[in-house]
Amino acid sequence: MKNVVKIDTKAGTHKIDKNIYGHFAEHLGRCIYEGIWVGEDSPIPNTRGIRDDVVQALKDLKVPILRWPGGCFADEYHWRDGIGPKEERARMINTHWGGVVENNHFGTHEFFDFCEMIETEPYICGNVGSGTVYEMQQWVEYMTFDGESPMANLRKANGREHPWKLTYFGVGNENWGCGGRMRAEYYADLYRQYSTYVRDYGENSIYKIAAGPRGDNYHWTEVLMREAGHFMDGLALHYYTRVMDHSIVLTNPDGNKIYLKNPDAVRGQAVDFDESEWFGIMKAAYFTEELVEKHSAIMDKYDPEKKVALIIDEWGTWFDVEPGTNPGFLYQQNTMRDAVSAAISLNIFNNHCDRVRMANIAQTINVLQAVILTEGDKMILTPTYHVFEMFNVHQDAILQPIELLTGKYNYKGEEVPQLSVSASKDAAGKLHITLCNTDPRNPAQVDCGIGDFIAKEVSGRILTSSSMNSHNTFEHPDQVKPEPFTGVQLNKESFHADIPPMSVVVLTLN
Repeated sequence: MKNVVKIDTKAGTHKIDKNIYGHFAEHLGRCIYEGIWVGEDSPIPNTRGIRDDVVQALKDLKVPILRWPGGCFADEYHWRDGIGPKEERARMINTHWGGVVENNHFGTHEFFDFCEMIETEPYICGNVGSGTVYEMQQWVEYMTFDGESPMANLRKANGREHPWKLTYFGVGNENWGCGGRMRAEYYADLYRQYSTYVRDYGENSIYKIAAGPRGDNYHWTEVLMREAGHFMDGLALHYYTRVMDHSIVLTNPDGNKIYLKNPDAVRGQAVDFDESEWFGIMKAAYFTEELVEKHSAIMDKYDPEKKVALIIDEWGTWFDVEPGTNPGFLYQQNTMRDAVSAAISLNIFNNHCDRVRMANIAQTINVLQAVILTEGDKMILTPTYHVFEMFNVHQDAILQPIELLTGKYNYKGEEVPQLSVSASKDAAGKLHITLCNTDPRNPAQVDCGIGDFIAKEVSGRILTSSSMNSHNTFEHPDQVKPEPFTGVQLNKESFHADIPPMSVVVLTLN
């Protein structure tokens, strides 16, 4: 069947916050070390120890915000270990991620330096799980106070005369799990306590983000909003798209569970998968919408004016690590499946931008659904990188409401929507539409009404491939990359497009 889209180009009121296109870099595997930081003495071209090729790639991507230092790592990170002369910094064991030695050469100063290089906003995640209120208060003072104080003087002694501008600060991470295994009621009280000491100094104003729930833990959201909603600016939801997630387990028509292609796998392979696992990830990505809607409904009870943002600051695909790599490093390849699932999630975030105002894909480099992979001095851009680059047109644009009548992608008795869509209008008046076809076998015919929007021309780009597991490698870095899209015909008040199987398309009308 044809897919029918109607865009109301007169009803847009909500801005798609650019921070929906945010990223996350944790001290995990080769994300920081080798991915971002190689050290000043490295033969890999760098500026003050930070890789030049990565800086350029992330600048090109227009990364709006970067979350650091974790993740689970944040709740065992003590910021004083990462300041001062590098040879004097404390060495620690990264107990969460591979048991390797963390030398703390990439600390507060290096992180802010990196943010300035790639022209992004910093988002710091503070330590509630194993840190003290005093430690958190001192870190905020060290970073943001412009005056006479022990922490400001320490910062100056370490080479930074003026404070940094810091807006976004997370008060803990996953405190229901690796951040302390807390009950919602206990963390709500701790959040109220700790956030009191995350102070605004001078003109610097902190946007305080509480550690929210994992997936469908609606009780956590209920308790946090009821007990601490008035003291937060954002609540952070974490959700990873996994084939074997309890919420989206696949079943055959006879009710039997569909198992992974590799019976020894836990989450499935990133590259060696079949259509059942492709479908499972599509289903998991679409489940994001149910989570956003149900958590938003709880937040609406306590915050009908939507002052508190729903922030999805960890999301993305999670598969078994690549064979032969450290299982604690979470290194996985990135295929066309990742690209399509990312497009579904980003369209959902766009369409719920009245409540969703930040999202941070996990993670930026060499970990989980990374946008960049590195190996020595080599660097490649993944299919997910290209989706983010294509969707950049939505950053800070005005969401255009849509009505979508879509066909279904069917697999062995189960189905998901074949088409995912969002639309926005930018400051120049251009209309941008992002569409993805989740079906790996069948094209999608789309008729889209644009009302009285006067379009003189249409242009498009497409990301697609010949197989579900197509991916970029260091030997073949451009196997999956955007190409011009010509399968669209513009009419007076509408357009028709033929969207190929397993593809992501962006159209611009002006």
